Amino acid sequence: MKTLGTLVATLVFCVGFAFPALAEGDVTPSQVLITNAKVFDGHSDQLTDPVSVLVEGNKIKRIAASIEAPASATVIDAGGRVMLPGFIDSHSHLMFQLSFGEAFSSDQFYWAYVSTQAAKLYLDSGFTTVREVAGNSFSLKKAIDRGIVAGPRIYPSGPMISQTSGHSDHRTDAQISAMIGKEPSIPMKYDMAQLADGRPEVLKAVREALRRGASQIKIAVGGGTGSYADPLDTTQYTDDEIRAAVEAAADWNTYVTAHAYNPDGIRRAVENGVQCIEHGNLIDEPTLKLMKKKGTWLSPQVIVYTYHPLGYTDDQKAKHDQAFAGIDNLFKTAKKIGFDKIAFGSDIITDLDMLKRINEEFVHRSQWFTPVEILRQATSKSGELMALSGPRNPYPGKLGVIEEGAYADLLLVEGNPLEDISILTKPEENLVLVMKDGDVYKNSIE
Repeated sequence: MKTLGTLVATLVFCVGFAFPALAEGDVTPSQVLITNAKVFDGHSDQLTDPVSVLVEGNKIKRIAASIEAPASATVIDAGGRVMLPGFIDSHSHLMFQLSFGEAFSSDQFYWAYVSTQAAKLYLDSGFTTVREVAGNSFSLKKAIDRGIVAGPRIYPSGPMISQTSGHSDHRTDAQISAMIGKEPSIPMKYDMAQLADGRPEVLKAVREALRRGASQIKIAVGGGTGSYADPLDTTQYTDDEIRAAVEAAADWNTYVTAHAYNPDGIRRAVENGVQCIEHGNLIDEPTLKLMKKKGTWLSPQVIVYTYHPLGYTDDQKAKHDQAFAGIDNLFKTAKKIGFDKIAFGSDIITDLDMLKRINEEFVHRSQWFTPVEILRQATSKSGELMALSGPRNPYPGKLGVIEEGAYADLLLVEGNPLEDISILTKPEENLVLVMKDGDVYKNSIE
């Protein structure tokens, strides 16, 4: 059977939105000069006065009030528009954009084709980097990096790893018990998710993901809405199993992030070395204070809870609604105790039409955060989280900021999102330039 790597690689003949590649032997870096741009640098709460930004190759070479255009540079006049760093989604699922019914009745060719559409939609919306926190996205990453498919940079976790009956267990009653035989679910069969019980199996599962090129590891330590067998109050993985994952990742100089809603699972994960919590909707104040003390990151989402993913059962819908109900307390508690290691993510699954609306996440967060706080979460804060991968970082440069030496992931928008963040929800109208890695992907400036 062909692997996803082979499948995605063939897509160069099937899709028409690939990046142009430099000719072999071309050693002269391209230069792009963007003039007259008001810059949000990823940190400041104010825009700069109009400046020029010189891009050389895939990095920002210089930022100044005025820069003389190099002879070979392409010049783009921003016309006083606002420049932002490319957005970062710290909780993406490029590989999970099929409905449950489609996913469980499709081969891996179809999974691969749909993932390329998801990647393009991310870039269309201004997301130049994503952290793929479950899924066999290794070959998709390779195809994007080589310019075969258009899409964001991918920080791949590989399959989410959980215990039997945990969040990665998508087996139905039609499948026999693991005590009788090994009958994997479709996500397990395609290495989108894996089950591992006990220290030896956890070590092997983590090491397999690292072998493929995982930049970080994701485990599940509590119940989830998309799985069948685990209520949200359940605590998953023993201390020793969590430590096994953390130790295996640490041996490769990277970290573990953990899916969890309830405080018991979160506390167990944090006390055993997990450095980031995904979701956290049902957390309590003492546990969030523990995360703050330990310096643990929080990667929450809102938009995914505003709809029921396609194919959810009534039980899954009820769990989804339960998770949604906890978000208000989560963010109010974070604000109360001054917890600010908060990344930006969407967790959109099963629905490409919903993925087209990903930028609504900016507006959903405005119930609790100011526009500049949200923009920091989507840029510099999430960039800091990406850097936790250390030597396993596939893109070991500065992300989520506009400063000299940082990656040239740049956006130009109509309007000022620091005053009205809702303008980001119409990228087809208001996102007029998208540059990723120094390449102009979109330019609709007249």
